[in-house]
Amino acid sequence: MDKASPAALPVPYRGRFAPSPSGPLHFGSLVAALGSYLDARAHGGEWLLRIEDVDQPRTVPGAADGMLRTLEGFGLEWDGEVIIQSRRLDLYHAALVRMQLDGDVYPCACSRSEIAAASRLSSVDGGLLYPGTCRAGLADGKAARSWRLRVPDRESSFVDRVQGQAWQNLQREVGDFVLLRADGQYAYQLAVVIDDAAQGVNAVVRGVDLLDSTARQIWLQQRLGLPTPSYAHLPVVVNSVGEKLSKQTQAAAVDPADGSTVLACALEFLGHPVPVEMHREPVADFWRWAISVWSMERVPAVRGIFPAQWL
Repeated sequence: MDKASPAALPVPYRGRFAPSPSGPLHFGSLVAALGSYLDARAHGGEWLLRIEDVDQPRTVPGAADGMLRTLEGFGLEWDGEVIIQSRRLDLYHAALVRMQLDGDVYPCACSRSEIAAASRLSSVDGGLLYPGTCRAGLADGKAARSWRLRVPDRESSFVDRVQGQAWQNLQREVGDFVLLRADGQYAYQLAVVIDDAAQGVNAVVRGVDLLDSTARQIWLQQRLGLPTPSYAHLPVVVNSVGEKLSKQTQAAAVDPADGSTVLACALEFLGHPVPVEMHREPVADFWRWAISVWSMERVPAVRGIFPAQWL
């Protein structure tokens, strides 16, 4: 697929890295951090850091601090203060109230078991497509458990700088999706849209596992009158059986003591050959060289890669 021209990038460029503190920083997370950092610095832009802990049940105590220390140890320098999602719940609440007043969202009484009984279609996330049970109103005797955003029955598209043109019909591939969960937690889709806009992020570089979420986020941006950033979805690191590296797949933490050696491996994963001598250079020298050679055009337009030589 054709990639978008770098000329389409916003000026001044403002990017970000937004990890979830569900465990230590592993090689897959380092790849995403490196790609977003290099793209920002190569375009003379800012690189912000945000901790996406809005999903509190998945948050591991101390993981955020550990991630910050690891990033610092590898020489990644962010601009401004670190934003913590769990301290911004009032912003998500205000956005939800606005959509309630505009009629863009509706209360939903459905439990997971009820959705499973009513739907046989799969969504792009691998779950079940919401059948719209509560779209016209709650049934008698039912109480709201969550709030869902209405989505259109039409195909929308955007151009990703790595993966090319992407299409999605939200109603047929996702269904009306949750913004406030039954457990009182705000959904990632809402939080990320609000935070990107509030921080002035106009260039998003992240893993391709979030590519299928992008159409939802663009629809939210449109309903809230917020700008849409450019998007670049990097291939994710997978293990030998094709699973994305994560806490659930026992991904090992990266060690800053490995310095330029592991940074070079991450850059090679993203399609950039690294001279042997750069594997041994101080990290400050590595970053200066890497910024000078970075090109999104070199990043493979694939979903996942198993780097057998590095894992």
